[in-house]
Amino acid sequence: MSLDNTTSKVNALANSKGGAIKAKIKFQFDEGVIYLDDTVTPTVVSNEDSPADCTVKVSLSNFEKLINGDMNAMGAFMMGKLKVDGDMSVAMKLSSLF
Repeated sequence: MSLDNTTSKVNALANSKGGAIKAKIKFQFDEGVIYLDDTVTPTVVSNEDSPADCTVKVSLSNFEKLINGDMNAMGAFMMGKLKVDGDMSVAMKLSSLF
């Protein structure tokens, strides 16, 4: 799946489940970024590389597995497939979105 398709999928999830995180999160891939601002209503999802409370570094293919439920975020973190910079408590709230 491409970055645009993944961004659309995250946007759909944010529209249905937004407001639970109440923070700014950036997902960083080799192909670009997905920026999620859940401090506003409705939640803003874009591909802008803006400052965030938490940055999650992961490959696009592993991120797709996470949002599809095919990979556990904690397991991915423990195996080094997912790295978190910034506020770890924000990253822990991502399970309410995905």
